[in-house]
Amino acid sequence: MSDPIIVGADGSAPSERAVTWAADEAARYGRDLTLVHVVEDWPFDVPLNTAPGEVGSVSRAGGEVLAGAERIAHARRPEVPVRVELASGRTVRALAEHSEKAFELVVGHRGLGGFAGLLLGSVGLGVVRNAACPVVLVRGGPAAERAEIAVGVGLGDDSATLEYAFRAASVRNARLRVVHAWPFPEALDGPGAGADLQRIQERARWRVIEAHAPMRKRFPGVDVVEDVVQENPAAALVAASRDVDLAIAGSHARERLPVPRSHAVTHALIHHAHCPVAVVPVTPAQER
Repeated sequence: MSDPIIVGADGSAPSERAVTWAADEAARYGRDLTLVHVVEDWPFDVPLNTAPGEVGSVSRAGGEVLAGAERIAHARRPEVPVRVELASGRTVRALAEHSEKAFELVVGHRGLGGFAGLLLGSVGLGVVRNAACPVVLVRGGPAAERAEIAVGVGLGDDSATLEYAFRAASVRNARLRVVHAWPFPEALDGPGAGADLQRIQERARWRVIEAHAPMRKRFPGVDVVEDVVQENPAAALVAASRDVDLAIAGSHARERLPVPRSHAVTHALIHHAHCPVAVVPVTPAQER
């Protein structure tokens, strides 16, 4: 287990909560924790009107952010090995590069201007689109553990997302709620449609069970419940996030756009979930 949990640190309150969450995650998986602070480059790499010593001051401030984050991590999980790294460049690019050697990348849902500026719609969405590993955005306030997590699945190849979800449930000794939602088909909006809808729902349930059957064999200790509902998929998973410790979704290539579609499940979760959100990248090969 050489790949660490990597967390972006910027000194903001959401970032500090992300560090705490990541320290717990590293302890669960028996992995090291790496704290990264990114010092943004100036536009075109030219520091215009820079006062003497300002570059050094920015670096010192970054070092102080990392020192503070390290104290939080050690206080939370003293048994977890922690290293710190001060990086420079564009924040999304820097974190995406770090994701190539990470088991998981964790960020707060908002930050202070710069990386400093970890506002969803900029850095948060950019990292989700470009990361090579699962990205966790720590949303919601502190809450008692519910020992349950939720994962959204379609009826395509969700093997990578399901594997991540089963593993996450296993290390937490938590129940896994597999959520599949489908919108009401207008063509069935008429007399006698109830029986057809029931058949559709039952077929969907069996396809969901079939999809996660290989993971149930690999993780026999995980308690699984299927939640097949007639609902907008994004709304269903956001609703499920109210009652779980972690909500999980896959990020498919067709959704990884500069401006994600408003109804994409990942987009809705990132903006509206009531708990931390994990977004698992799905490669083009997995989508075929």
